[in-house]
Formats: sequence, structure tokens, C-alpha cells
Amino acid sequence: MNNMASSFAVNLSILVTIAYLANLVYKYVFVIASNRIKYAASVLLIIFSAYASMCFGFKLGDDVIFDLRFVPLIIAALSFGEPATLIFIGVAIGLCRLLFGINEASLAGCLNLTILGVAAAVLKACFNRFRVGYVLQAFLYILVINVVNNLNIAVFGVIPFNYYVVHMLPGTLFWSLLLSTGFVFMFRDFQVERSRNKELKETNTLMMRQTEELHKAKIVLEERAKQLMLASQYKSEFLANMSHELRTPLNSIINLAQLISENSKVNAGGSGPGEDDEAAMYGGIIYKSGQELLQLINDILDLSKVEAGRLEIVDEEVSICEIPELIYLQFEVSAQQKGLQFHIHQEEPLPLTIHTDGQRVQQILRNLLSNAFKFTSQGEVSLTMRKSGAQDQVQGDWMIFEVKDTGIGIPEDKHHSIFEAFQQADGTISRKYGGTGLGLSISRNLARLLGGFIRVESQIGAGSTFSLFLPLK
Repeated sequence: MNNMASSFAVNLSILVTIAYLANLVYKYVFVIASNRIKYAASVLLIIFSAYASMCFGFKLGDDVIFDLRFVPLIIAALSFGEPATLIFIGVAIGLCRLLFGINEASLAGCLNLTILGVAAAVLKACFNRFRVGYVLQAFLYILVINVVNNLNIAVFGVIPFNYYVVHMLPGTLFWSLLLSTGFVFMFRDFQVERSRNKELKETNTLMMRQTEELHKAKIVLEERAKQLMLASQYKSEFLANMSHELRTPLNSIINLAQLISENSKVNAGGSGPGEDDEAAMYGGIIYKSGQELLQLINDILDLSKVEAGRLEIVDEEVSICEIPELIYLQFEVSAQQKGLQFHIHQEEPLPLTIHTDGQRVQQILRNLLSNAFKFTSQGEVSLTMRKSGAQDQVQGDWMIFEVKDTGIGIPEDKHHSIFEAFQQADGTISRKYGGTGLGLSISRNLARLLGGFIRVESQIGAGSTFSLFLPLK
């Protein structure tokens, strides 16, 4: 019995060695082969493993060989999905037994393996139908094939039944169960490792392919970005040049319209209404329309300069006291014409000067105040100058110019879109109030160039507050 156990251990070592070599061959040789070639090679390897097991089996006499030739059949049952393949492997292993000589023992061994192949095929068909897990499959294959193998030897073998059952069956069944179980789970580790390596390789291949695609997409996006940048630059330069060229003849038209209007009024004198009055009226209309068109061209020119990166910012020391005086003079008449109150507040303490571009600051405030007067029909418009505090929730020291009105207000969902070029809170506003929606866009861009930003707080019917934040340092 000890010799049989040793022989079984040698058999197991042979099977482990073959499995390891097969794993290496699969990894480095068959990795590029087709699935059909891999399948056929696996079947031949199973049959060869069983043959090698017979070569190193325990010989009881001249004809009887005890070995683990049925273990490769268990591995085949766990690896292949088709029941017919298991029958073929069982028959092939049985025929290999005949290579050691044709006698009563070899014929019994051939019949035994054929029966085991059929038993494995029946189990495989049942497992395929009921979707049994791997662990349970392995347990049932090991148990059934080992039991059937030993029963076949007892019934069909050349060893007397009673002697085999009493003296040999307990030892052979125990060792075959133990060693086949160990080999099955050892082979499972090979499969898991191979599966992980395969998944890792597939993942690496996929990542390389995705990286290559991303690189190609990056090149395309960079090329498109360059094209868009050039197109935007050409557009901005075109607008800047055209706006500049349009201002010269338009200024001439405005000056001529003003002269026509003034001369017509002088010529009319006290003679009553007539052609001179009509000429003065038409001249005034031309003058006003020209001023509006000139303002639009100036806005487009500023916007195009900002987009083209050609707008120069002059960093100089600006007196805080001069800003409200200039602003008040510009909008005092507008407030009187609309019957609105206009106030400028200065909250102490304020710095005497601030380093910024005074011309651009006044331009931003003019845009904000123009909108405030435009969209306010009653109430007041105010400009408050103060330093930032805890309520503003900003870090650092800031100079804040708040333009507040009691006008129509802006919906909350439009607070961001109104700063886009040619955008207004409502499409009907441009028809009712006029304007193109460039003022806030230019103001926001100018504020950024000055190192600051603009914040808006507004609700429908409750007025608006636009705050210009400029850094003090």
C-alpha cells in the first residue's frame, strides 16, 4: 500500500510538471494561435498527461497498473464545455492503456476509462443545464469519477472482487480522492493566474489603443484649436480695422449733420415753420443716429481689441475724488430728463488714490450707469464708492463701485448670460429700450484686465445692483 501511495505521489508530480509546462507553452507559444488550435492542443495535452501517468504508475504484477490516469479526465471535465469532448478523451485515454500490451487487464482499463468518459459527459450535460458553480462541479466530478473508477476496477478488473474490496479499495480510494482533489485545486490556481494574465494583457492592449486614440484626438483638437484661434484673431483684427475705418467718415457725417441743424435754426430765425425747420429736424435726427452708430462702433472696437489682445491698459495713480465729479457731470442731465434722483455716495474711509487705468474705470462705470438709467423709469440711480468688508466675502483689499437702480430688474437665471456679447435678459428689451448688449460684455472684460471683476444682484421688479471690484494693491 505504501508503494501504491508513493506511485500516486509520483503521478501527481508528473501531472503538476506537465500542467506547469503547459502553462508556459500556452503563455509564450499558443498566445497568438487560433481558438481551434488551442482547443485541439488542450485535448491532446490531456490525453498525453494520462499516458504519462500510466508510464509512472504502480505495477501490481506484469499486467495490472494503478495510476491517476482519470485525474486528467476530471481536469478536462472542468475545462471543456462539450460533453462529446469528454467521451472522446475517455475513449482516447482508454486506448492509450492498450499501448502497454493487449491483455485482460488493459482491456478492462480501456473499458473503465470509456465508462468514466461517459459518466463525466453526463455530469457535464447536467451542469450545463442547471448552471452549477465551479466548486460544486469540482466536488461532484472528483467524488463520482473516483467512486466509479474504483467500482469499475472491482467489477471489471483482473483482481478478485472480494480481495480488492477488502484489502485495496480503502487505500486506493483514499489516496486517489486526496491527490486528485489537491491537483484539481492546484490546476484551478493555474487557470486563475492565466485568466488574470489574459485580462491584464487585454486591459493593457485596450489602454494602449485608447491612449493612441486620445493622442490622435489631442492632435486633432490642437489643430482645430489653432484654426479657431486664427479665425478668432482674424475676425477680431477685421472688426478692429473696420471699426476704426468707419469712425472717420461717420465723424464727418455727424459734424455735417450738426452744422446743418445749427445753420437751419439760425436761418429760420423768427420767420416761423418752414423748410429750414424741417432741415434742422432732419439734421438733428441724422446727428442723433450718427452718435448712436458711433457708440456702437466704439463698443465693437473695444470688444474686438479685447478679444485680439490688443487693448492696452495703463497702470497709473488715479484720484478717487475725481471719479464721482466726472461721472456726475455726465449723467446729471439724463437724470433730470427722466425725472430720476441721482446720488453719489462715498463711504469713509477711502484711499486718496488707486493704481489702475482711470479711463477704463470710467468707461465701465459709464456702461453700468447707462444701463441703470435706461432700464429705470422712476425712482433713483445711485453710485456708491466704498472699501470691501466682511459682508462682501472676498479676500484681500478691494475698492468697490456699486451702481444701484430701482428699475425693471433681471431674472436670476439670466445673471450670467447678460455678460455675453449681444445677449440681453429678454429679447424684447432691445426692441423697447434699444441697445445691442455689448456694454456688460465689454465691462466684464475690462474689469478682468484691471485685475477685478463685476458682481450682479437683481430680481424682477426690485431693481439691480452691479458692483465693480478693483484691487487696492
